[in-house]
Amino acid sequence: MGKVKLLVCFFILGNALVFSQVSDFKVAPNFDQTNNIRCYLSNVASGITQNALKDIHNLTDWEKVREERYEQFCEMMGLQGKQLSGNRPALKITKTGVIQKEGYRIEKLYYESLPGLYVPANLYIPDGIKKPVPAILYVCGHSHTQKHHYQAHAKNFAQNGFVCLIIETIQRGEVKGEHLGQESNGWFQWYSKGYNPGGVEIWNGIRGLDLLSKMPEVDKDKLGVTGISGGGSQSWYLPAIDRRVKAAAAVAGAGSLEGQITQKTIDDHCDCMMPINTYGIDFSDIGALIAPRPFMIAQTNRDLYYSLESVHTLFEKIKPIYSFYRKSDNLIMKEASGPHSYGSNEELRPEILSFFLKELSGINKSVEQIGEIDITKELSNDALKAYTISGPPKDDRTTTIQDSFVELASPPSTGNMAEFTNYKREVVTFLKKKTFGAFPKQPVPLDIRSEFRALDGSGTQRQDYSFVPEEGWRLKFSLRGRNLYDSIPSRPLLLVLRNPDEERWSSESMIAGALKDMEVAYFEARGIGETGWSPSLQWHIRRSAAWTGRTIASMRVYDVLRCLQALREIPGINTKTIHIAAQGEMAVVAAYAALLDGNVKTLLLKDPPATQNVVSDPSGRGEALEMLNSLRVTDIPQVVGLNFPNELVMVGNPSSTFEWTKNLYSNLKMPDAYLQVDKISQWVNK
Repeated sequence: MGKVKLLVCFFILGNALVFSQVSDFKVAPNFDQTNNIRCYLSNVASGITQNALKDIHNLTDWEKVREERYEQFCEMMGLQGKQLSGNRPALKITKTGVIQKEGYRIEKLYYESLPGLYVPANLYIPDGIKKPVPAILYVCGHSHTQKHHYQAHAKNFAQNGFVCLIIETIQRGEVKGEHLGQESNGWFQWYSKGYNPGGVEIWNGIRGLDLLSKMPEVDKDKLGVTGISGGGSQSWYLPAIDRRVKAAAAVAGAGSLEGQITQKTIDDHCDCMMPINTYGIDFSDIGALIAPRPFMIAQTNRDLYYSLESVHTLFEKIKPIYSFYRKSDNLIMKEASGPHSYGSNEELRPEILSFFLKELSGINKSVEQIGEIDITKELSNDALKAYTISGPPKDDRTTTIQDSFVELASPPSTGNMAEFTNYKREVVTFLKKKTFGAFPKQPVPLDIRSEFRALDGSGTQRQDYSFVPEEGWRLKFSLRGRNLYDSIPSRPLLLVLRNPDEERWSSESMIAGALKDMEVAYFEARGIGETGWSPSLQWHIRRSAAWTGRTIASMRVYDVLRCLQALREIPGINTKTIHIAAQGEMAVVAAYAALLDGNVKTLLLKDPPATQNVVSDPSGRGEALEMLNSLRVTDIPQVVGLNFPNELVMVGNPSSTFEWTKNLYSNLKMPDAYLQVDKISQWVNK
């Protein structure tokens, strides 16, 4: 379990989900935790942390999967399609000034990492270099003045014989871009895009290493990376992805997922601090990709963002990988007292310098020999600016890079059945692996229970059932009809998905008249009705769920799929004629569930959102439409259309984006299967 104490629901040792990406893991529950979203997510996070690298028993095991896990990590940072190997185009560098100091000079510059994406930087070069020397890339954390705030680090490295390039983040510094999309702006669609600002920072760092590698003063085979906080996480990411990094020191940049979720330290974190967790990994999986190169993990014991215990968990998880290489001494953990910093007495700074002197320069110099390091911010922020005259280039897209860094899908042309079939196969395959990969590998027994039955004065029968969609949840659906107690299937069934916080009788009103000709089942997925959570918790849940490889919407898709399975086991249900009706937010869930199920006869959607690429309320309240990576392959109108050739009923006035859906049915010669009505009763009467 590690040293992290689970602080939710007293002390949690609950059921961890079984993921398709990780080996089986199960812990018996101590007490009933059913339908508590915090307990559930804590158990999921704990399962991910526990299972990380659990299937690796020797070097052969690791080498079999290393390249696949490397590719997966690159993808989770949004780097698919980027030139991560081979000869990249020559870097365009613009130098804007030089500051000569005693023993070294500072070159002010910026470089173009992608067309129109510029990185302000300072390059510290020791005087009197006669042969190539080691170099260090210093990656900034979340300070507002970046190169200015961290200048003492670069100065110290230069004074000790290293070339040091210090680069700014896209969020802060001379140009203010975005790291806090979900955290502050309500941009939860970043999850649907598969976009993480940390991926941009990695790419900028890779290009910074390109810059250093081409310098005549630099030994390209002796490159290091270090930073704190956001720069600390980058000091995990960069060496994991760029094998030119020969040594890395990460300060206060990572803690176990178990610690992040159960201790709620996630709530104080920037979006760049965790990948889009498509494959259910923890930071120990990232650390394993650094092995066997020298890697120092440095952490204080009173950090607001990471408990020391959660960092120890990562260290202990990574240690076996280093031992398989017989390089156990290359993995180091250094601790200090203090908050989120280099220690109360800056004691981690000499540790890091001693580390790089040994690993890159071949110099053994103890912390005592190094002594106290000067941390004075000698130069002003203005003095160190790279954009010295008229600001950044006019075509700079730092503030908008989130709109283009990851390529999104466009509505395809599906003019014939062959094109449609290929597109549907591509979308479903993608969604199963990269959007719904956290669905349990082995579904738990449904364990269907009869909860309540009644008969009203009009002859309408009611039968309530509950079932288990996955460990940690027991959900209910309520059947209404005339022939519920018959043993022979007869009338069709309409499954109605209730919405979060819907008005009383809203669902009943939507399907008014349906009971005349069919049975009706009302279903509340997790977080709806009696399993609902406080709206004030929604922001935390949306972020925590995504960090564990799922979203509120994707969990509800799974609930609906399991509900369909449960309904098909109820005696008297006509399993060949099940329809689904949903409105608003749950129309999205209905469309995805119907697509994956494949046997829903009719999909009835009222007021479905136009797209998943939509901004939410910054508080996290309201519709939670995001699903990991979905916009990389499709969007709502296309998912709705992919239910073809099953019947589609659009209720009300759908957005113009659904013209694609309507045209699909027309192009594939089944226009009658697409129906637009004002009320569902028109479809019932038809």
